[in-house]
Amino acid sequence: MQTPGRAGRMEAGEAAPPAGMGGRAPGGWGKWVRLNVGGTVFLTTRQTLCREQKSFLSRLCQGEELQSDRDETGAYLIDRDPTYFGPILNFLRHGKLVLDKDMAEEGVLEEAEFYNIGPLIRIIKDRMEEKDYPVTQVPPKHVYRVLQCQEEELTQMVSTMSDGWRFEQLVNMSSSYSYGSEDQAEFLCVVSKELYSSPHGLSSESSRKTKSAEQQLEEERRQVEQVQVEADAQEKGAATPRGE
Repeated sequence: MQTPGRAGRMEAGEAAPPAGMGGRAPGGWGKWVRLNVGGTVFLTTRQTLCREQKSFLSRLCQGEELQSDRDETGAYLIDRDPTYFGPILNFLRHGKLVLDKDMAEEGVLEEAEFYNIGPLIRIIKDRMEEKDYPVTQVPPKHVYRVLQCQEEELTQMVSTMSDGWRFEQLVNMSSSYSYGSEDQAEFLCVVSKELYSSPHGLSSESSRKTKSAEQQLEEERRQVEQVQVEADAQEKGAATPRGE
């Protein structure tokens, strides 16, 4: 049996217990504790194991109602997967969850639940939910805005458009036949923007405002379509010779 380098590393300034005592000194409990997890021996302090007082490991090293067999060196025998015990032990040491890139979070969560380490369980579940977030993200909605301008204002309006808005359609409101040099062509410019919604939902106030804005923009879009139809009909009528 080998003691893992990182998970079983002794803390600075502390001496290892004599072999065969499993961390128990004459006349009382010693500072160091050996754990034989699935055939792999881990070495740590009793203070580390007792950091989460409601955990299985804390109750084990305090001898509260838990009876555990020991191996020939005096290490506590725990029939669990040693692969996931390293992150468990390191979390008790420094309060952070550190995983190798190939280690499954589900496996560590299973062990954290077995050892009843509440803070670690919450951290892993939060991380797993964050990974699922892009999958459950609500697809963006397209909102539209209608802007009316004259021909000489068109270039400036498009160039000064706010961030996120993009040009969609230009509707000529004037007839294709110009009756005077002073006539200014009128245009309706349709622009759009992507609106992202939170998958967890909006507050009631934000939801009402968003719904109202979407209804207004949808109404403007319908008006543009109606104007386009009328403009097309007007242009066709003007192009038809009289008397036919």
